[in-house]
Amino acid sequence: MQVAIVTGSSSGIGFGCAVKLAEQGVAVVGAGRDDDRLTELREAVVTATGDPDRIATVAVDLTADDGPTRVVDAAVSRWGRVDFLINNAGVGSPKPLHETDDQSLDHFLGLMLRAPFRLARDVLPHMAPGSAIINITSTFAVVGGLRGGAYSAAKGGLTALTTHIACQYGAQGIRCNAVAPGVTVTPMVAHRLEDDRFRKINIEMTPHQRLGQVDDVASTVAFLCSPGGSFINGQTIVVDGGWSSTKYLSEFALDSRWTRQ
Repeated sequence: MQVAIVTGSSSGIGFGCAVKLAEQGVAVVGAGRDDDRLTELREAVVTATGDPDRIATVAVDLTADDGPTRVVDAAVSRWGRVDFLINNAGVGSPKPLHETDDQSLDHFLGLMLRAPFRLARDVLPHMAPGSAIINITSTFAVVGGLRGGAYSAAKGGLTALTTHIACQYGAQGIRCNAVAPGVTVTPMVAHRLEDDRFRKINIEMTPHQRLGQVDDVASTVAFLCSPGGSFINGQTIVVDGGWSSTKYLSEFALDSRWTRQ
């Protein structure tokens, strides 16, 4: 049985990735900070697969010095191997550069760059040919993002780490790719969608009839872990309905009411 580590799996995209991989027959180690939500993850996997042995969870702070090691050790002690690492844990609501203090900078970089770096480093010795690391980045690592600040810096660094791993370890049969979601409807962004400005920037500039859903990202991750994705290496797959790659504006956005007087 193949084994995957999914960080940030207590909610949102990480939760969806963990359940999706379990449904495809992969054993999952779900890591998150909230043990109650991890209990919900275990219940969801059992409901989806009927197999209580398909899921293990670790309540952990990935920014702690022993955090990444604890997660990797949990997978290896339980199943003796790791085939996939999904670096998903993250935090939102960043501020622009001039409003970001050192504490916030350290928190964003610690969780979304330092922790994935250390997880990848710790997991590599346990990976055989055919394994893969998938880093969840962001459209803010692809194009400039208003108010991106430390978030953009962390996700951009994670993109560079992705290409390094792909180059350095590809000859060993270990692939690494990034999945860059656009705005995805999760609990983390639900309150932002109540903001009219945020909605305009995303809904009126996305050439699709809807915003991203968790399953859009989870399905892309699952594909990269499948035989169908076995020749994809060093790439960023953007899952945003065309938001970052087009200059689309809806008819509403083109209305003259948007013109500055």
